[in-house]
Amino acid sequence: MLPRPMRHPAPTLPSDSAAATAAAASAATVLSILRGANPDRLLPAAGIAPTPTILQHLRPALPALPDPAIPALARWAGAAAAVSLLASRGLFAAAWRLLLPQHPSSQPPPLAAFASLLRRYARIGRTAAAVRAFRFLQRNPDRYTVSADGDGEDGSSYAAEASPLILTVDALCKEGHPRAAAQLVEQLRREDPTWAPDVRAYNVLLNGWSRARRLDKVEKLWAAMRDAGVRPTVVTYGTLIDAYCVMRRPDQAIGLLDQMREEGIEANLLTCNPIVYALAQAGRFGDAHKVLEKFPLYGVAPNISTFNSLVLGYCKHGDLAGASKVLKAMLGRGISPTARTYNYFFMVFARNCSVELGMNLYSKMVSSGYAPDLLTYHLLVKMLCEANRLELTLQMLQEMRNSGFEPDLATSTMLIHLLCRRHQFEEAFAEFENMFERGIVPQYITYRLLMKELKRLGLVKLVQKLADLMRSVPHSTKLPGSYRDKEGDDAIEKKKSILQKAQAVSDVLKERKDSKKAHELKNSEETDVELADRIVANMRRRVYGDVSRTGPSVS
Repeated sequence: MLPRPMRHPAPTLPSDSAAATAAAASAATVLSILRGANPDRLLPAAGIAPTPTILQHLRPALPALPDPAIPALARWAGAAAAVSLLASRGLFAAAWRLLLPQHPSSQPPPLAAFASLLRRYARIGRTAAAVRAFRFLQRNPDRYTVSADGDGEDGSSYAAEASPLILTVDALCKEGHPRAAAQLVEQLRREDPTWAPDVRAYNVLLNGWSRARRLDKVEKLWAAMRDAGVRPTVVTYGTLIDAYCVMRRPDQAIGLLDQMREEGIEANLLTCNPIVYALAQAGRFGDAHKVLEKFPLYGVAPNISTFNSLVLGYCKHGDLAGASKVLKAMLGRGISPTARTYNYFFMVFARNCSVELGMNLYSKMVSSGYAPDLLTYHLLVKMLCEANRLELTLQMLQEMRNSGFEPDLATSTMLIHLLCRRHQFEEAFAEFENMFERGIVPQYITYRLLMKELKRLGLVKLVQKLADLMRSVPHSTKLPGSYRDKEGDDAIEKKKSILQKAQAVSDVLKERKDSKKAHELKNSEETDVELADRIVANMRRRVYGDVSRTGPSVS
């Protein structure tokens, strides 16, 4: 699908924290049973369901589990989930032992379990291993079963017509290896000239090349599909339209939409919405509205995603009036805006520091019954901090807490920097200390900024306490390249010393040249003196951003 705006992590609510603690305790109980005797009897008796959260807690301990515990784990969690867990830890030998039962009377594992293995191989770049696994399944169809309710590692179900080839090609394409998938299909065609890929194989390959942004490969494969007489489906057209829209060619996508209609294939939102999104991103709002007007012709009704694409496009190009008209049109159609809809407006207000407009819209949003999300508060806090509005910032943070969102690294960092700009360094230190109490490690640049100001004010106790806080936890010491103070006094003095030595070398070369040497140097493309001058100038430019100090060169 088309790239969407950045996503922020979900907030950590108190209930989430309690659930995580309970999952960790349940995982510890499961591990204790697996390491003990008779896990097959004790695991079902424990009454613990194999939820994704519990399974994730089990991952680190898998290499230390005894071999007899692996089959018990598979019977409790399911073969597909167990294989996915083992493969995620690189325990491929254990995964294969689980997939290949030694007793002839044992029930073969579901194909979904092999799908998990194929996906893991592809994810770590072992495409050859994935192909070998496919060859094994191709030669041994009795080694797996296909059922409509088999779940893969991503929770999706595999229909009865799923095949090892489709699963292998899909795994390779989704993990960024469409070339390996295409080579496998081509190799199969050479081995059996009577065999040809079906529409499912073409769809998966088209999606793989589309995800890789290889429009040339997509078009070539589409032409080959048409030449082979394979009838496309709505999935085929959806993939093609998405590929054209991602590569900013919505006109070709519109042509495909009309071609679908001519072939009697019904369009849907997955084929229409990307076109509206691409046109809005390009600022072609007239064309976007024309496509929207043709939705009934295609038998499609616009949804919230359609209108959000238009709002985002208008906001991206700074046209708040146009975005407001779309918002009114949404409400007129009975489609309620979401927090994401409002966030597009708040992005503009935060970028322009439009405090009054932002706060007015926030009040209307809340009074209308729409709940802000974490990104809403991020954008509002950013807007208020950049506008130097401390009281409103503290009020917004309190409303954020009242809504169930605890201040995170981003919001706390913005508050500390605001307090430092207002020279309220003790309050900034209190917020810095509070971050540690909430389990958040501040950024190193925030630490350096606060440390510098506390030293300047001579607050020795706070300086020592601040240093102790940072030493108590592992943290990065990387700083942005634009942060000039990152080098410290010693590093600056060292650069000055190097610069002085380079200047001295340039002076010596100027003094020692004689007339004969000068004549030879004049005939050269660049003299040693000019070279030295250029080196000095470059060093000054890097250190000071100024080359005006460099003395005149002698030619």
